[in-house]
Amino acid sequence: MKSTVAQVRTYERSVQLLMVNQFAINLGFYMLMPYLAAHLAGPLGLAGWLVGLILGVRNFSQQGMFLVGGTLADRFGYKPMIIAGLGLRIAGFATLGLVDSVPALIAASAAVGLAGALFNPASRAYLAADAGERRVEAFALFNVFYQAGILLGPLVGMVLTGVGFRVTCLTAAGVFAVLSIVQMRALPARRAADREEPAGQRESVLAQWRSIVANRPFLLFSLAMVGSYVMSFQVYLALPLEVQRLGGDGEFGTTAVAMLFAVSGLATIIGQTRVTAWCKARMEPGRALAWGLLVMGVAFVPLLLATAVPVPAAGPGRWLLAAVPPALSALLLAVGTMIAYPFEMDTIVRLSGERLVATHYGLYNTICGIGITLGNLLTGAVLDTARSAGMAALPWAALAVLGLACAGALYALHRTGRLEAPSRPARPTPATA
Repeated sequence: MKSTVAQVRTYERSVQLLMVNQFAINLGFYMLMPYLAAHLAGPLGLAGWLVGLILGVRNFSQQGMFLVGGTLADRFGYKPMIIAGLGLRIAGFATLGLVDSVPALIAASAAVGLAGALFNPASRAYLAADAGERRVEAFALFNVFYQAGILLGPLVGMVLTGVGFRVTCLTAAGVFAVLSIVQMRALPARRAADREEPAGQRESVLAQWRSIVANRPFLLFSLAMVGSYVMSFQVYLALPLEVQRLGGDGEFGTTAVAMLFAVSGLATIIGQTRVTAWCKARMEPGRALAWGLLVMGVAFVPLLLATAVPVPAAGPGRWLLAAVPPALSALLLAVGTMIAYPFEMDTIVRLSGERLVATHYGLYNTICGIGITLGNLLTGAVLDTARSAGMAALPWAALAVLGLACAGALYALHRTGRLEAPSRPARPTPATA
């Protein structure tokens, strides 16, 4: 941890603030969101479909508005969008704790989602700009802070929710309020490179979007990376369901599921910077990306092999089968993500030609968000089919094949030079008298 702090101190103040910013954002978000469904269904007594609607509105408003949020950041500056997003989170979280009417809850959930769409592309584009040639290392450190917030948030939320869900909501809103004040006072203003152009030479928003959609290498890269998000999301979907299937819903099952998140988060906090340094010293970014997705695909092999083991009726043998293969899979997914993530974020900047970076991040997040939704629907269907047909190996084999296919696609993009930065056309020089 000391070496991580020492590395952070070598960056500009703005980069340091953005890392702390991301930790606090995830701390506040994850201290509340894991307990929201239980609050809506329990004390508020809402029907299951209403709970799903309220949670779905949050996801839809965030994924659907990423492109708009990135465009606004490129047009009006990164800092205003970060502050606006933090402000929306304050309002959204406070409202979730203070109201019980469905329309107000839906509006609050939408505000929470829109907030993420505003500050996520802006903060990543800001980090990429101020980290300069050290972007890869900066994104590695960024991921450490990101995962630390995810790891600590639910623990804080569990304690606060024991007092009352309203306390959790208002505390989360307070975290964002403090963060907003710090960012307003200490975060330097940062203009996107395109804002330096005279207003008359600036493209319209539609022209900018058309140019990004026409960026074929960027779109191919985005589609190839969708699989990484589908695979990593299984820590929240398929792995807990497998633990539940074998370990039950009791105390053991709850502990084993918590262990999945602890293994993933702690591995990233401890190993991210070392993994990134090792990969950067030995391989090109495209190869690192391919290896990262390959490791993520291999992460499902322990679960695949475990299906060949007879399931004990009860006792320690069943507990070990329920806990160890999913935990090993979670660890390998974390390692694969550690390998790929910093190079992934850097590749987006390179493929954008360092132009409209926040807009590229916005579209990338939208594409991956749609992919996660479709991937989870398919994964859920495969899990149901596997259980009803007695084919326990099917979902794990399918996910392993997905990892292999995506790794192959990225390696092909790397070998054909499509992950290289595009050449930027020279600007015409103005005529002189």
